[in-house]
Amino acid sequence: MEIESLAMALEREHREIDAGIEAFTAGGRDREPLARAVRALRRHIYLEEEFLFPALHAAGLMAPVLVMLREHGEMWATLDALDGEPEADAAIVLCRRLTVQLLHHNLKEEKILYPELDRVVPEPQGERLRAFLESGEMPAEWVCVRARK
Repeated sequence: MEIESLAMALEREHREIDAGIEAFTAGGRDREPLARAVRALRRHIYLEEEFLFPALHAAGLMAPVLVMLREHGEMWATLDALDGEPEADAAIVLCRRLTVQLLHHNLKEEKILYPELDRVVPEPQGERLRAFLESGEMPAEWVCVRARK
């Protein structure tokens, strides 16, 4: 059995998050898939900012990392609005905004940053990251860098 690369695992998370948002916006109005997607996206942002971006930044990918941090802050604001459990029509509008944000953001990560992971993430940190991908939880009060007050 082939071991999934870090890039593949992170791309899989992108697809799972997108699917949760789509399940809500497709008309079912069941908020549970959306709630799972919001939690998963917050965890995914945590994983990137705490595990990946420092190594990518140190490897010289400063400009792309700064763009990703800015976009995380924008998405975090949308996630905060969704956490407020807006009425259905407002939630759909927020989900559409989040879908557009993710479309542009994920494409850049998958084409620019993720291909560099095997090169820049040292193996001990890679193992910690793989373990976190399997079962890790982000700290309850953690907030992305660009959303901190």
